[in-house]
Amino acid sequence: MKTAYAAASLAAFLLAPALTADAFADPREYAFDKTHTTIRATWDHLGLSFQSLHFTDFDGVLLLDFDSPENSTVDVTFNLEGGYWVGPDQGRFEAHLASDDLFHVAEHPTARFVGTRFETEDGETGLMTGDLTLLGQTHPVTLEVTLNQRGPHPMGGHEVAGFSATGVIQRSQWGMGFAVPAVSDDIRIDIETELSLVTADE
Repeated sequence: MKTAYAAASLAAFLLAPALTADAFADPREYAFDKTHTTIRATWDHLGLSFQSLHFTDFDGVLLLDFDSPENSTVDVTFNLEGGYWVGPDQGRFEAHLASDDLFHVAEHPTARFVGTRFETEDGETGLMTGDLTLLGQTHPVTLEVTLNQRGPHPMGGHEVAGFSATGVIQRSQWGMGFAVPAVSDDIRIDIETELSLVTADE
């Protein structure tokens, strides 16, 4: 398997057949359409329910080569100082997320994902492996990626690509062991993203 995806991600994240070989022969820069990008982390809360947070403040460099995915680059940084939405009780939960129990934002205000390997067999589904740096530690993460569609935007005409990605991490790997196992160590990452090709006049 060999592909590329951007992700945050968070990802982000990237696979596809080329529209024309000469148009996409080299890595091209894509940007997140943040209005249509969701990066969600979900966990088991005490066996009672599954709870989630959405990362809302992120950006990255997405250089994608659909003909030769191994030439692609995905590098996304997340702001952890309030860069997420957790629901109606935002204030209380945000304070806990920022504390030493979890993100410890006083010392580690950002997280970063860098894609290191892209694999696909069919150009539509595949794996993206990368390094996630969180709480000052870096560990590998693998995401399953699906290309949903690629081509001219149905409404705007500009070049776009849409992806879904999912994976599971164990938060204790990064030293975030608060309340494990009552609150699950496994964190499911789900990404839905639309990317736009950056043109010379942007």
